[in-house]
Order: sequence, then structure tokens, then C-alpha cells
Amino acid sequence: MDFLRKQIDKIKPHFEKGGKFEKYAPAFGGIETFLYVPNHTTKTGAHIRDGVDLKRVMMIVVLALLPALIFGTWNVGYQNLGEGHSFWEYFSFGGIRILPMIIISYGVGLGIEFAYAVFRGHSVNEGYLVTGLLIPLIMPIDMPLWMLTISVVFAVIIGKEAFGGTGMNILNPALVARAFALFSYAPFMSGNTVWVADSVADGVSGETLLGTLGANQIPNTSVYDMFMGFMPGSVGETSVLMILIGAAFLLFTGIASWRIMISSIIGASIMGFIFNLIGSETNALFNFPWWQHLLVGGFAFGIVFMATDPVTAAQTTKGKWIYGFLIGVFAVLIRVINPTLPEGMMMAILLMNVFAPTIDHYVIESNIKKRKKRLLKVKA
Repeated sequence: MDFLRKQIDKIKPHFEKGGKFEKYAPAFGGIETFLYVPNHTTKTGAHIRDGVDLKRVMMIVVLALLPALIFGTWNVGYQNLGEGHSFWEYFSFGGIRILPMIIISYGVGLGIEFAYAVFRGHSVNEGYLVTGLLIPLIMPIDMPLWMLTISVVFAVIIGKEAFGGTGMNILNPALVARAFALFSYAPFMSGNTVWVADSVADGVSGETLLGTLGANQIPNTSVYDMFMGFMPGSVGETSVLMILIGAAFLLFTGIASWRIMISSIIGASIMGFIFNLIGSETNALFNFPWWQHLLVGGFAFGIVFMATDPVTAAQTTKGKWIYGFLIGVFAVLIRVINPTLPEGMMMAILLMNVFAPTIDHYVIESNIKKRKKRLLKVKA
């Protein structure tokens, strides 16, 4: 690493003020700070100094995603090849399909971020480190790379840079990419068989559990398979066990909000229980056990890795409880009532992303009114 550090220091003057590549200083700075801790400190004013910066926060989230990524890669091979193969056969089959998606996501997304940084003359932010991995994990495994490319471009430019970049976006960029793909390429995104590798080319059948229920059919997936993730679906969303491992890591490091996770579970459970009480002969999702809603689809993945996004989620303590609760309610409500959206989690989180500032506003206003009342009592 000393050799790399020396090489960076050698070419660094060319990107500093007065150097021939001064214009590209933001891009160079982004690469340098990705590899090493910044070698500068604040000069004036009061600042919080902490060993955990944005880059390290993003890397912690990436590490938390690895269990779901590794299992999901294996599961792609398992769902397509069936029984009787080794771990490495399953894993290599899935890896050949997910790796190009990850490369495209990071290559296109970071390319746009670097271009915007150079154009605007500001430093490159590390926010896309997580988004670049989230997008492939929530897309169909056989998604054409050109569709993925356009979805990433839309998510970064319209969903993020148009609002000012990292920390300014009101919608989760990864979900913006998923929503764009869903509404732009609906026939491809909404089919059940797209969640199994080679399904488009070879006609391999592999219906998702929610898709089967949405068609008013009873699935034969066991609770064990739901929890472990032995079923078709997005790469990162099938295994609740792997997602819980990632959630434990995020909670232990203090990155994610446990309030949002718990309140989302409460909201989904209550909504699912209400549908169970109502029942239906024409919609199997009404009768689907309320607690199993927590095990299927993108619910677990959504509440752990996207609902807790500190940029787009509610910021106040009470607001987080309200925000998470409504995500759970709307996720189950959408997946049960709307047959065209058997998932529901994506739309629920995006909807509450929009209302998060409003929730915080009214929570703060409520606190101000309470303090004014206490002040009047003290004066009286």
C-alpha cells in the first residue's frame, strides 16, 4: 500500500489548484478518499470529529449486504439447475449472471457521479457505494443490461443529482431505479418467470410466492423455505435469515434505526391481521397468514436496507415510529388489494419517502406547542 500511496502523492499536484488537471480535482479526490482517509482537517468553526465518516458508513452497509448477496447468488443457481449439484456449481451459475449487473450498476452510476462532480466542481460523495449494490439485488436476475443501464441513469440523474446529490434526494435512488424499470418495461418486470435465471430464453418456470397468491392460487412453499430463501425472487430479497444477519450488523454498529424496523413490522402485522379477519374467496392474499407477510417478497429487505435510509427516512424519533408503521401498513395493503403490484414494498417506501418531511414537520410543531404550553404554565 505504501507504493500506491507514493504514486498518488506523486500525481496529486497535477490536480491541485494551478495544476494542469485542476478541473478534474473532484474526480481525483473521490478516488483518493475512497482508498485512504482524507489527510486534511477542519480549520475554523466548531465541528464534530469522529472516526466514522460517510465512506465508512457506506462500507458498513455494503458489508451488511454481503450475506444476502452471497446466498442470493447461490439461490439463482439452485432455482435454475435444481437438485443434485454442488455449492460451487450453483454459486458460479448465479455469479455469472449477477456480476455483470453489479459492474454495470457501479460503472454507469459512478461515471455519472464523477461527471457531475467535475461539472459542479465539488467533491465526489460516497453515497452511491450502497445504491450501486442495492439496484442489482432488487432487479430480475435476467434483466437485459441495457434496461438496467437506463434504469441506473434515470435513478442517478432524476432521482438524485436533480435534487443536489447525496444527502439532498427525497426518494431512495435504488427504488427509483426499480420503479422506473417497472413502469417502463412492465411486461418484463411484472412476469413471474423473470425471477428465475434463463427464464426468458429457455422458458424455465419459477413463479414467485406472491405472484401465485395474487393469481388466487395456493403456493406449496413451506415456512422454512420462506425464511431460508429457497424460492424464486430478487437476488437479495429471498432469504430472511441472511437479511436478519445484515440487520444485526447494522443495529450493532448504530447505522440503521431499530424504530423504523420494529414499527414497520407492527404496521404490516396489524394490516395483515385485519385482512385475515375479513377473509376472501376470490383473493388468496386476504387469507394468507398475517405473520407470513413478514417472510415473503421484499418486505424484510426493504425495512432493513431501504426504509432505514437516513437521507429519505423521517429524522425525528416519533416521526420514525410513524414513518415505519405506515410503510408496513401500505406494503401489505398494496400487495393484497392491487393485483398488478403483488409486492407492495417498493411503492410503500417511495410513498413514505415523500411524506417523511411532512411527518417530521408536524412532530416538531407538536413539540413546539407542548413547550409553549409548559412555558405558559410556568409563567402563570
